[in-house]
Amino acid sequence: MTASNDFPKYKVAAIQASPIFLNKEATIEKACKLIGEASSHGAALCVFPETWVPGYPFWAGRVAHKFGDRTLKKVYARLYANSVDDSGHEVSKIGKAAKEGNIFVALGINERTPTGTFYNSILFFGSNGQLLGKHRKLVPTFNERMVWAHGDGSTLQVFDTEIGKISGLVCWEHWMPLARYTLYANGEQVHASLWPGLNETSLLACRTMAFEGRTFVVASGTYLTKDMLPDDLEIKDELADLPDVLFRGGSCIVGPDGSFIADPVYDCDTIVYADIDLARVYEEKQTLDVVGHYARPEVFTLHVNRKEMDPIVFSDGNDDT
Repeated sequence: MTASNDFPKYKVAAIQASPIFLNKEATIEKACKLIGEASSHGAALCVFPETWVPGYPFWAGRVAHKFGDRTLKKVYARLYANSVDDSGHEVSKIGKAAKEGNIFVALGINERTPTGTFYNSILFFGSNGQLLGKHRKLVPTFNERMVWAHGDGSTLQVFDTEIGKISGLVCWEHWMPLARYTLYANGEQVHASLWPGLNETSLLACRTMAFEGRTFVVASGTYLTKDMLPDDLEIKDELADLPDVLFRGGSCIVGPDGSFIADPVYDCDTIVYADIDLARVYEEKQTLDVVGHYARPEVFTLHVNRKEMDPIVFSDGNDDT
């Protein structure tokens, strides 16, 4: 990484790869290797796809209508067993890989909690290996609500680092105007955009965010085929009529004028790279700054509740309130 006039310049990487589906340990090992590969090519930041550990639960839209189905329950429990606790040893492994590679990492996970609740989350790691924090998807989309709970405003944050102000959103969160605006107002410069796979509408969302927020967008999608699913997947027979390619990838990198600086790539395991210069963020803000000279705070204001929505509050009975 180099800097000129306090504007860092460096290489970013969008990881487009298949997880070892529903195998947490093997997927974490693959993630560590990919982090090392991105680092060896000079990347200072790498971004993984949505819920890459241990894979996006695409089956929810296929069998969610089978309420109470015993087989579906087994798949849910299998996903839980292979999902990530953000304080577990899996996090330590990713942190170690980030530190060894001197690289920042945004990793999509199925996050599990002790209560049995899932969240669709991004873990952010610094180049020193420390967990900077996480973001939980605010609104799971349609059938995803059969898997994940809602995140809250406490994880809608921007991390101020030596390579700039970094944040991220997951999939259709990019169509939440106020979530986008919150990140813009906190000075986001580089945006991790996580998807199961990117279609034309996804690419439109990425380019919209880049143009509107004058930010770099590193968009990552999974490449996954049916033959990559476990042979003993409980619902495999019900997925037989799906196409052979489940997710085509489509990973890309977008500049702060909304144009591609690394075009979308499809149908392969790969890493998409691009060199970025944060000076471009401010070059583009000369004409559009949606939280500055193109804002009207005396007309429009946004209130963001940053309080964590804990499902239980204990009291010792001595509270004055």
